[in-house]
Amino acid sequence: MAEAKKRFYATGKRKTAIARVWITPGSGQFIVNKKPFDEYFSDNIVARHVVEMPFNLTGTLGKFDIYCTVEGGGKSAQAEAIRHGISKALVLFNEELRPSLKKAGFLTRDARVKERKKYGLRGARRGQQYSKR
Repeated sequence: MAEAKKRFYATGKRKTAIARVWITPGSGQFIVNKKPFDEYFSDNIVARHVVEMPFNLTGTLGKFDIYCTVEGGGKSAQAEAIRHGISKALVLFNEELRPSLKKAGFLTRDARVKERKKYGLRGARRGQQYSKR
């Protein structure tokens, strides 16, 4: 009988992007929304570097298979949401990784979001241009 592999799940968030991440000990396969990572993030060069940061920091690059679904936001925010989810899942896998991930800021949800536009203004804070004459 085959031994069941342990899966670790975590949710990562950034701006309006939400990533659901499952990591399993494996060969380093990376699937995002049922597509290979390079195919999904083909237009964002920095995304791979952003997503691999927790693995590089903890020395676990290539030791996990990652499956994630991500929605909302842009590609950059999605990559950071995946990074947040991977970091949280790594802590579930091994609690000893927590201090290094915490110090790097990967476990903290980046709460900065776009400020809403206010009535009477051209943007969130930008007012109308003053005309003297």
